Amino acid sequence: MSKMQLGVIYGSRTCEHDVSIISAVQLMRSVDREKYDVIPVYIDRKGQWFTGPALLDMKTYTSFDPYGKGITPVQLDLTAGSGALLHYVPAKGLFGGGKEEVVARIECAIPVMHGLHGEDGSLQGLLELAGLPYASSGVTASAIGMDKIAMKRFFKAFDFPILPDCALTRSQWEKDRAGTIAQVEQALPYPVFVKPACLGSSIGVSPAKDRAGLEDALELAFSYDRRVLVEQGLDKPIEVNCSVLGFDGDRRPSVLEMPNSGTEFLDFSEKYLAGNGGSKGMASLKRVIPAPIGEELTKELQDLSLRIFDAMDCKGVVRIDYMIDRHTGSHYITEINTIPGSLAFYLWQATGLNYTRLIDEMVACAMKAYAEKERNSFAFTSDILSGVQLGGKTGGKLGGKLGGKTGGKL
Repeated sequence: MSKMQLGVIYGSRTCEHDVSIISAVQLMRSVDREKYDVIPVYIDRKGQWFTGPALLDMKTYTSFDPYGKGITPVQLDLTAGSGALLHYVPAKGLFGGGKEEVVARIECAIPVMHGLHGEDGSLQGLLELAGLPYASSGVTASAIGMDKIAMKRFFKAFDFPILPDCALTRSQWEKDRAGTIAQVEQALPYPVFVKPACLGSSIGVSPAKDRAGLEDALELAFSYDRRVLVEQGLDKPIEVNCSVLGFDGDRRPSVLEMPNSGTEFLDFSEKYLAGNGGSKGMASLKRVIPAPIGEELTKELQDLSLRIFDAMDCKGVVRIDYMIDRHTGSHYITEINTIPGSLAFYLWQATGLNYTRLIDEMVACAMKAYAEKERNSFAFTSDILSGVQLGGKTGGKLGGKLGGKTGGKL
């Protein structure tokens, strides 16, 4: 039986570029090579696409050379269903024309992106145009999950538990700093958390316990994003996370974890640089699995995770993060990660599903979603074009008149 050509797409123009590389290389090392030929598709910080065997080695990225051995620049053929990665070969002679060669063909893609230009729905839209199955949530869920402001408005519409917040813009901040701070202070008590709207991995996120801290936090957040979310903080909350795997009603939750950082705020350094984080990403984080919060609350958060997954029409693997108020016991959604770091494989290992099998299930979700889409009708036959008459400067007719400057009838 022939192997599936599995493309793993990662990197891109984002502050979370390096985190994406770690997650992707980790995944590629866990793929069952008896079932799949792995095709790395690396997008560098400039947005250029590459493939080749050298991309399987982490050392390649410490000083990336686009002309290095085992690295080929490519572009994706957007012809629906092609899946071809094309490499342009320039002409050797003075008058000869260059040509494009097919380096590889992708049958299914696993986006392992973090942040803008990949996790936010942009890559998903490209893959939809290219007619390729892919193992992540679709355009809508990805876009909502990336934008913290839109995400919270979505959750509020479904009456999911969220903390109070306010949304700000960079232009608002630059025109009236004092007024912007006053707006936050009128809406929320200290402490607050300040977050760039469309960033992850805790980049640009900081707590503020007073006005001076808020000013610094806003300055930092606006350096990363035009829009910023300010959210009410909790006093030393308990953080727990839950993953969900599946598609279209056939989905299940993982066990819950409790990230055990020993700090009030789990920042980028805690997530990726502490201990072995530089090579293992989120998988190296000290954590407690299962989270010791009792069976009743565990079940409640697992059920809520399924409801969120369904409401957003997610696909593949997601991770939903929560905060529990240790004083009241109330719980709140922090965010949904539609492509979580390390694909949350550590949560699924605790259920007996190892990373290799998790990848199999993600591919199965991708193929099922693709098959469902192919059931849709994309053709509607009509004679509308046969009735069009385009008439020079004055426009034309379409069952009536298309009249120059004054418009016409349709």
